[in-house]
Order: sequence, then C-alpha cells, then structure tokens
Amino acid sequence: MIFVGYPKCSTSRKAEKWLQERNISYDFRDITIENPSYDELKEWHQKSGLDLKRFYNTSGRLYKSMNLKDQIKEMSEEEQYRLLSTDGLLVKRPIVIDGQSILVGFKEQEWIDHFG
Repeated sequence: MIFVGYPKCSTSRKAEKWLQERNISYDFRDITIENPSYDELKEWHQKSGLDLKRFYNTSGRLYKSMNLKDQIKEMSEEEQYRLLSTDGLLVKRPIVIDGQSILVGFKEQEWIDHFG
C-alpha cells in the first residue's frame, strides 16, 4: 500500500496515526518531493470512481491563490490532470493506493469501511 501525503499536513499526519494505531503498514511518498504524474492521476481517478474535483486540495493556499474554483469548471479532464501534476500542493491528501482501491482525503468512516 502506498500512502501519498505531506509531512506538514495535519490531515496526512492524522491519517498516518490512524493507520499506525491499527498496525497497517504502508510506504510513505511525500507529495511535494514526488508529485503524482499525469498518468498516475488519471489512473487513480478512474479506479476511484470519484469526481475529479475530489483530487483537488480546495482548502490549500495554492488552489485559492490561483483562483481555481471557477477555472476548473471550464477545464477538460486532460487539462485538470496536467494542472494537478504540476504541483503536489494542488492535490488533495492523503491518497492511499491499496491494490485496486483508492482513498482520497481522510474520512474516518470511509477508512473504517475500507480497512475494517
């Protein structure tokens, strides 16, 4: 299992603590050092079945400073994958890739349902 997160992000730290308390092992990937690629984002989005908007860090400073709220409505999926792949701070975290399952963000009930 791969855990894509940001060490300074409180949500990523909370999710990591949740996994550690349950002795669930994972490989950590720092999203600011190894940003998800266009191909990874496209694959994860398709496997997740989630709306692509869920992959944006909408509460982040970069998202807000770029005024993306209105812009992404006009963008194609391809343009959005390209944009997200430019900077890890635009991407919602954590992202957990567990086989064919993808979890985006930390919603505890969703994680309980997934991990049991």
